[in-house]
Amino acid sequence: MGGVAYSERIKDFEGIREYMRQFYVYGFRSRESFLRNRSARSYDNERRRVESWLGDYMSFRQDGAGKNVFLSVDSRRIRRNPLYKAFKAKSFTNKDIALHFYILDILADGRPRTAGEIAEEISRSYLPAFPEDWSFDESTVRKKLQEYQRLGLLERERRGRETPYRLAESGVDLDGWRDAAAFFAENAPLGVVGSYLLDRGGQDPVPLRFKHHYILHALDSQVLYELLLAVDQRRRVSVSVRSPRNGHQERREVCPLRIFVSTQTGRQYLLGYRYDRRRLLFFRLDAITRVVPGAAEADFEQYLGYTENFQKKLWGVSIGEGRRTERIEMTVHVDEGEDFIVRRLERERRCGTVEVLDRHTCRFSAEVCDAMELLPWLRTFIGRIVGLTCSNQAVADIFRRDLEELGRMYGGGGDALS
Repeated sequence: MGGVAYSERIKDFEGIREYMRQFYVYGFRSRESFLRNRSARSYDNERRRVESWLGDYMSFRQDGAGKNVFLSVDSRRIRRNPLYKAFKAKSFTNKDIALHFYILDILADGRPRTAGEIAEEISRSYLPAFPEDWSFDESTVRKKLQEYQRLGLLERERRGRETPYRLAESGVDLDGWRDAAAFFAENAPLGVVGSYLLDRGGQDPVPLRFKHHYILHALDSQVLYELLLAVDQRRRVSVSVRSPRNGHQERREVCPLRIFVSTQTGRQYLLGYRYDRRRLLFFRLDAITRVVPGAAEADFEQYLGYTENFQKKLWGVSIGEGRRTERIEMTVHVDEGEDFIVRRLERERRCGTVEVLDRHTCRFSAEVCDAMELLPWLRTFIGRIVGLTCSNQAVADIFRRDLEELGRMYGGGGDALS
């Protein structure tokens, strides 16, 4: 039986991005569970692609539901983020790759040439040496030269009415930047750029290790790049957002303003002005499947001003249910020799304030968009909290109920806040 040959090269990155996230985050899923909304052929091809790049990290487990596939990565043992390999498997045609090498080989001698001169040289000196019945007209060559000039691979000159091209010169010593590039590749948004730079060196990077290594968000690099480009150009965008609950996609018109990155989870968020709601909202980058640039935004500075004021009352990335802020106060007891508690409050207070009341008592207070976001942080002071109030009574009630439940579980008693 005939069929299309399997290739690890990809045209649609969003498809493989979703599969890699499924294998890495959720994992432990059988082939049948994937096939509920996908074709068997699509699943098999995408799984084989992932396995061809990440075979060392692919694991399988057999249970009653079938064979489960998942990605398992030990951050202590990897030097480079393996998920970047997906960006280096972009599909191209045979003619594309042939033209790429023809152009670079012709310009390798350093002499500038026009599109017409390069097209003529390809026809005269290169095509006769190969059996393929190909031809490259001047227009095709010119478009490729313009593309490479935009990418920085070529430089364009002016010679009267002609436009010759030559290889771009770079005085940057990549070896001198190797440590910085290695750190950037693993620790920064758009670290895929650093990964490409390291590939050019042909040597193993310095053996950096990270206690908290958030490798998954590498898959959001394309979305992040397009959003940052729109911010730089002050353009509005149309984003397609997939609901994490039901998988339903919706399109939103947004003015992108800033990118937020969580230091706790590595998750990335877009803060943008949503036109239909007429307010600032957050979008998770891993939920955005497509970004389409739109027109320039004349009111960009005004929306950016909204952001400056908005951030003054922001604890995390939740804007709460209403437009009003919520006030929360926590009074903490500090024993002798526990000055580190006060220093920690000062260090972690974000948009809040810390007031020392006496030798053994201090108060943290904040005006925030959503006080519920503070609950995990507040719980880390259990045993020292002597008072907690919040304008959103539900926050204080949840905190007290949690402490009462702990008391019942561990046989405690007395004041829940002591």
